[in-house]
Amino acid sequence: MFKHKHPYQPFIQDDTTKLIVGTLPPPRFSTGELLEKDVDFCYGSYYNSLWLFIDKIHNLNLRYDNSQEAINERKQFLIQKKIGVCDIVESAEREKIDASDLGMQNIVLRDIIGYLKQYPNIDTLLFTGGNSKNGPEYFFRKHIKDYNLKLQVVSNEVPRIHQFVISSKVMEFTQEARTIKTVSLTSGSGAANISISKLPLYKHLKAKNPKFNTFDFRVMQYSEFF
Repeated sequence: MFKHKHPYQPFIQDDTTKLIVGTLPPPRFSTGELLEKDVDFCYGSYYNSLWLFIDKIHNLNLRYDNSQEAINERKQFLIQKKIGVCDIVESAEREKIDASDLGMQNIVLRDIIGYLKQYPNIDTLLFTGGNSKNGPEYFFRKHIKDYNLKLQVVSNEVPRIHQFVISSKVMEFTQEARTIKTVSLTSGSGAANISISKLPLYKHLKAKNPKFNTFDFRVMQYSEFF
């Protein structure tokens, strides 16, 4: 069994308001066998596409290589936009060494609720995938059961939006209720292209513009939250 440990600590600042929550980067990021266009940072896989969407939305002209400059560009953007990253899986085991969420076994989750209590300015979680098995929303639903919390539906339209309420300690004997919004973004994986192609909105936009594709759809969707 391959022990797949997350290579990056959560990237969160004191003023972070949004938190990107995924699962695990591909195993090569844990073993250090990066590809030429990979960036040694959160969502650094060139084929994951998250940074490609963000790059397109903000015209950042990001580097895609193994350099420290490429890492710094991404950190600078996140800090400027008050966005953090805290994937929910700390480690997992795999029989097959690949990036499949379904291939994960003996999964150890991170304490996302603990981070929310530690960083009181966070009000939004951006899941990089939905509630399919071993996706970030799926794991988060399991995680919050330990805190007797439950997601409440705000919108069932893609991207699905939920909310929940946690209590944060303000002073030694004082608790303050805080509402957290969750947004289940369409995954950047190629497998999600099939589900996108079935969406009525995508079909409508594709009919109006035959050049409109799944990349454009994600850029349109992500632009509201990044």
